[in-house]
Amino acid sequence: MFHRLVCAAIAFAAYVLLAQAAAAQTAPPDTKPLGIGLEGLDYPYPVHYLDLSIEGQALRMAYMDVAPTGTANGKAVVLLHGKSFSGAYWVNVIAMLSAQGYRVVAPDQLGFGKSAKPAINYHFDLLAHNTKALLDHLGIAKAAIVGHSFGGMLAVYFARDYPEVTSVLVLENPIGLEDYRSAIKPMPLQILFETEMAQTPQSYQAFLHAFFFGWPPEADQFVATFSRVLQSPEYPRWAMASALIYQMMFDEPNRHEYKFLKMPVLLVIGQNDHSVFFRRYAPPEATKSLGNWAELGREAVKDLPNGRLVGIDGSGHIPHIEKPAEFDAALTEFLKAQF
Repeated sequence: MFHRLVCAAIAFAAYVLLAQAAAAQTAPPDTKPLGIGLEGLDYPYPVHYLDLSIEGQALRMAYMDVAPTGTANGKAVVLLHGKSFSGAYWVNVIAMLSAQGYRVVAPDQLGFGKSAKPAINYHFDLLAHNTKALLDHLGIAKAAIVGHSFGGMLAVYFARDYPEVTSVLVLENPIGLEDYRSAIKPMPLQILFETEMAQTPQSYQAFLHAFFFGWPPEADQFVATFSRVLQSPEYPRWAMASALIYQMMFDEPNRHEYKFLKMPVLLVIGQNDHSVFFRRYAPPEATKSLGNWAELGREAVKDLPNGRLVGIDGSGHIPHIEKPAEFDAALTEFLKAQF
């Protein structure tokens, strides 16, 4: 049934691509199409690949492995990206941590960035397993695990699956603090796919606006990159992977797992975040009680056996971009004290 649905979705893409071609004509004339593996787009550090075999498919997982630029302290930090991003958006955090002597690993999960975009049954335990395989490949036995948004959900699953590897855990505005199923009906995969196929540069920019309290300069780069991906003839594969990952996020909330996280945990919450994933699929009255991230953080830290909460004022969903000095200070202090 799953593969029949994927085939039907790809067939649907044939006529939607005509609309995508029209949308691409509105892009700035100096932009060029990007492949869905972001071929031709430079990352801030060299990119390597880990070979994986999942559901009979040979796949590649991209990652950056950055050596310390300061005096090495023998410790590693793993950075897990959010849903609409890749490991590259950690560029300033990587530079800060490597200067402090940490080895920094920033993977692109399957379905994101320079990694493969397969149509598979995505689960957070699978992505956690892939990340553990990467650390084994790199010879890293213990690490600080830092996750933002979708990556925060993954970080929780990783810490629950591999507590012996997770020295400390840092969750930056992690999705999963509230269960959207309480107010929003599940969407069929076909609807999620059609939504992704209907994206334009303008709709994507509007989507990103909900993540920020302001609009930092970096946000323009995210829109420009996605606009170029939209022009790829393989964009339907990107869209299907994105839809499958959204389905996973909706189906696998993990707020209930917080009480089992025994390691030191830092919860960083942008106090002006009111984002609600899947808001578009419900009437306004159904979601009006959702998205109070300041309160969600205060409630979540109560369930963490060894947790600390840092609220960052003037920031929406991505403090490490919108308020980098405050985020870096909170992360640095926590790592020095607990790791």
